Amino acid sequence: MTSRERLLEIWPEIEWIEDSSLREQVVETWLLAFQRSPLEPEDLLEIPFTLHVPDCGVTFLAHKRLVVHLALASAVKIEEFMGKAMPIDRDTLIAGAILADVGKLLEYDKLDGRCVQSRRGQYLRHPFTGVGLAQECGVPDAVCHVIATHAGEGNMVKRTAEAYVVHHADFMTYEPLVKGLRFDD
Repeated sequence: MTSRERLLEIWPEIEWIEDSSLREQVVETWLLAFQRSPLEPEDLLEIPFTLHVPDCGVTFLAHKRLVVHLALASAVKIEEFMGKAMPIDRDTLIAGAILADVGKLLEYDKLDGRCVQSRRGQYLRHPFTGVGLAQECGVPDAVCHVIATHAGEGNMVKRTAEAYVVHHADFMTYEPLVKGLRFDD
């Protein structure tokens, strides 16, 4: 099975992107990231989605797919209740959510069978490298904006509606693991 076939198998949400050109740009961005990374598509099913949580029990792909599903479900409800007051471009939203962490492939390295931060990752966080990869593959600026602003770096600029939705879908499934308070019964 080729890397492309394996990628499409583990990322079925890519097919949700209706614009065929954008869908192909998303695939090409992931394939480019894999070319420049020691990781393979199968690794996404095993590596943690964050290195900030010791012994993180959530895989990269489980978290990323969850973010895409939450973002789309949020967009559906926003459209239902707010109508044209807050339009959401679904293709931009889905592509942005799928690509938000593509730069982590350059931020991660493998050492003795475990995932660690790469040298590049010490200098450049994944929103920066993700935008670079996406731009090389012709991904539109609106989607690159989602990639660039989905993390804390985005707090310094104005976000589009799509970027806010992806940011909150990502952080609501990240921050409780890092900062959350748990009560023991």
